[in-house]
Amino acid sequence: MSIQLPADWWILVVAALLVGGVLAAGFASRLRLPGLLLFLVLGMVIGDDGLGLVTLDDPRVAQIGGTIALLLILYEGGLTTKPKDLRAGALPGSLLATFGVLLTAGVVGAGTYLLLDIEAMTAFLIGAVVASTDAAAVFAVLRRAPLPRRLASLLEVESGANDPIAIMLTIGLIETWRGGPGVADWVGFAVLQLGGGLVIGAAVGLAGSWTLMRVNLGPDGAYPVLALGIAGLSYGVSAAAGASGFLAVYVTGLIVGAQVPLHRRGIRTFHQGLSSTAEVGLFLLLGVLVFPSQLPAVIGPGLVVTVVLVLIARPIAVLVSLVWLRYRWQELTLISWAGLRGAVPIVLATFPFVAGYPDGLFIFNIIFFVVLVSAAVQGSSVSLVARWLGLGTDGAVIDPVAENIPIGSINTEMIEVRVTDDLYIAGRQLKDLTPPHGLITSVLRGNRILIPSPRTRIRSGDLVMIAAPHHSSASKRVTAWARGEPPPPNARRPSRHQPG
Repeated sequence: MSIQLPADWWILVVAALLVGGVLAAGFASRLRLPGLLLFLVLGMVIGDDGLGLVTLDDPRVAQIGGTIALLLILYEGGLTTKPKDLRAGALPGSLLATFGVLLTAGVVGAGTYLLLDIEAMTAFLIGAVVASTDAAAVFAVLRRAPLPRRLASLLEVESGANDPIAIMLTIGLIETWRGGPGVADWVGFAVLQLGGGLVIGAAVGLAGSWTLMRVNLGPDGAYPVLALGIAGLSYGVSAAAGASGFLAVYVTGLIVGAQVPLHRRGIRTFHQGLSSTAEVGLFLLLGVLVFPSQLPAVIGPGLVVTVVLVLIARPIAVLVSLVWLRYRWQELTLISWAGLRGAVPIVLATFPFVAGYPDGLFIFNIIFFVVLVSAAVQGSSVSLVARWLGLGTDGAVIDPVAENIPIGSINTEMIEVRVTDDLYIAGRQLKDLTPPHGLITSVLRGNRILIPSPRTRIRSGDLVMIAAPHHSSASKRVTAWARGEPPPPNARRPSRHQPG
């Protein structure tokens, strides 16, 4: 006698795919292969054209699942973006996220129309769908291949903020095919999408931050869940108002991440887990949706679109948008090459399909092929190109994170230092080390927490926790101390009334 529930088989399959996929992605990262590419391929293997373990013949399901996953990824991207990085990348990232997307869409559409025997509307739909970079792909590459912070900040802001323009173009072109909106309709749609998304995202973010900081919810686990609900409200209110929910969620994440120091660690950890799960599920889902047997027919056109996008449209958009900001040619080249395509274009490619556009399936297969090539070629070579251009980092140079966690009513923050072999403090005893205006409270070594003494020797891999008076230059001063460098000239000392 046994009991089986309808969900049993699905739970087993999903769990096996998650475990197997994540373990395989970990192995792939050692080979410098993008894990997201592996999930796409795995989805194709288990789909109808492969082993037939999972069937997905309704693109609307993929569209809904893709939307939810993208919201989780964008929200986590906003939560984990540091305010100083946002300030550094705001102007160039915003230019690429707006003007750059329009240029990319136009150049890809025009090039595709001129080089392929397809309708003009189909060509420009392909340009609109593939115009935005992908937050999931970019964030994954930046975690695996550290780039200079100036460029990484730009790419983070761009990938988090450029989806609304691509969505607006895609939907606008579909509506043009259906009925032909006028110029005023396009302008009103754009203003509502962008302006409404910014305003609603900021308003919900500020209100949510106030709630998270001032309402006592009891257990710490309740705060990440509340933060997730705030993200959902941001998207829902924006969508109901006709604004961009994707932009609103990213802005809300930026504000919550910057304004809620007390519960920041728990909120970030929770949403990083959700985002990673969403990435895996999204790429598996999109892989299941495609039929590999249909891809050979689009290899030729797909290569044409890829070449126009990667070697012509993206460089033109980067050059026109950023050259006046005094970026060097090496930096412009790396920014162009690091404009990865991923889940966002594939999800957008379902829009014409679902709308009944005659070439909807052709567009979907073309975009899927472009994303495969982008992930395989660009995603696996970003760090190599960065080193070739003299812009790579070795991944060992740390940038300590000041969590700004208040301790009672004392104006104090905690600073983490992840010790690596190249740091000055590695291998030295604490009696020879004195952090600037701070106190080493503990050293985390593997599964142990060490109470520091003068004879404690710092080792590579340790996580050193430092309590310091709260001031704007605390993280910079500790970073310089860990590297054995003099303190930065603009790092001011804490005021006399601060503890220390």
